[in-house]
This record gives sequence, C-alpha cells and structure tokens, in this order.
Amino acid sequence: MQARGLLLLLLALVLLSAAAEASKSKKDKAKKGSSECQDWRWGPCTPTSKDCGLGYREGTCRDETKRLKCKIPCNWKKKFGADCKYKFESWGGCSLQTGVKTRSGVLKKALYNAQCEEIVHVSKPCSSKSKAKPKGECPAGEG
Repeated sequence: MQARGLLLLLLALVLLSAAAEASKSKKDKAKKGSSECQDWRWGPCTPTSKDCGLGYREGTCRDETKRLKCKIPCNWKKKFGADCKYKFESWGGCSLQTGVKTRSGVLKKALYNAQCEEIVHVSKPCSSKSKAKPKGECPAGEG
C-alpha cells in the first residue's frame, strides 16, 4: 500500500510541474507579443470585402507595425466613420418644405485616435406612413 501512495504522490508532483511549465510558456508568449512602445498610431478599420464586416486595422509605433482584427457593423454611419461614437438627441419634427427631419449628435468617444467632429448633424426623409390609431379605440359609429 505504501508503494501505491508513493506512486500517487509522484504522479501528482509530475502533473503540478507540467502545469507550471505550461503557465510559464503562456507568459513568455505574451511577453513576445507585447511591445514597449506606448505611442501607437492606428489607422481606420478596413473591411476585407465590401464596405462592412470583418477586417483589419494597422498600427505603427516607431519601427514596429501591428495588425489587429476589427469589425465594421453593416449599419454604421459612413459619414462619421466607424471609430467615432456619438450621443444623438431625438429626431426633430418634419419640415414641410424639405420633407426631411434632422437631429444632431455630440461626440461620446473616438476609438484608436480617430479624428472625429465634435458635433454632427444628420437628416432623413420623413415617414410617409400616418400613425396608427391607439389600440382599444373604435372609429365613430362602431362599437
């Protein structure tokens, strides 16, 4: 029985040693991928195909270059760029002369040192649909 206990103890030590080596190896790989450079300049996210979806962003710092995976949502505001995030107010009323409604947005966040406008204005055509009647109301004469 003592030999079996000794064998189990030896096996546990071997497993612990292997786990420690694996952990050390992962830390070494992380150090190789990291950089001492602090002043990275990142370019825009460029989609692999079409104008949205998965793509890459390249960054440079001194003589180093990195390439990161990125994604441009397919509903992004192309006018502002995918790296400029805005807080928009509610849509204004519909202009009868132009047939459009407008709203403005204030810059919330600029990702990857993007050059973004502080305030942006957007417009869209007014909806041609009339509002539906609230539920529970019957037209006059019915009910």
